[in-house]
Amino acid sequence: MLAAVTRDLGDVDATAPTLSNEDLLQYVASGDRRAFAELYDRTAPRVFGLVKRLLRDHAQSEEVTQEIFLEIWQSATRYDTSKGGAIAWMLTMAHRRAVDRVRASQASRDRDQRIGIRDFVAEYDTVSQNVEVRIETERVKEAMMRLTELQRQAVQLAYFGGFSHSEVATMLSVPIGTVKTRLRDGMIRLRDELGVAS
Repeated sequence: MLAAVTRDLGDVDATAPTLSNEDLLQYVASGDRRAFAELYDRTAPRVFGLVKRLLRDHAQSEEVTQEIFLEIWQSATRYDTSKGGAIAWMLTMAHRRAVDRVRASQASRDRDQRIGIRDFVAEYDTVSQNVEVRIETERVKEAMMRLTELQRQAVQLAYFGGFSHSEVATMLSVPIGTVKTRLRDGMIRLRDELGVAS
């Protein structure tokens, strides 16, 4: 049918203003470059506007718009007038291409970030880290020596020994409430000795 339309309209100027976008698209499907140029002139601003709204980047929008018109040139034979107007078909194609570009850009950024994180090697000074740990250990030991014997026993068993409050109570043969009081008082005193804000 398309060939018949082309033959019937063969002598008609494809750029005549009376031709619709649908007519021009059918000429494009037959390889008519003048019809494609006219279709481009009529529709490029709308296609570019849609793409730019999605991509925001002017240069990328121009590039994607060129890709869209190349696709229109190559796939005009697939346009079916019964499924909608030419501009709707073209804008659907433009939207799909722009969304694909957004997704590809995001995937590229995500991939670069994953590679960057994987390749990032945290540089740290193990000597200074060991010195800091040693200094903190000495400070805690000195602070522990300032606790009462009963507080020190409770803190050592509960926090350094890993025993539960009830286990500490059993080991020290005191009620659990007494253990909790010694631990609370001991931790308050340690905090004060170490200068830790509450």
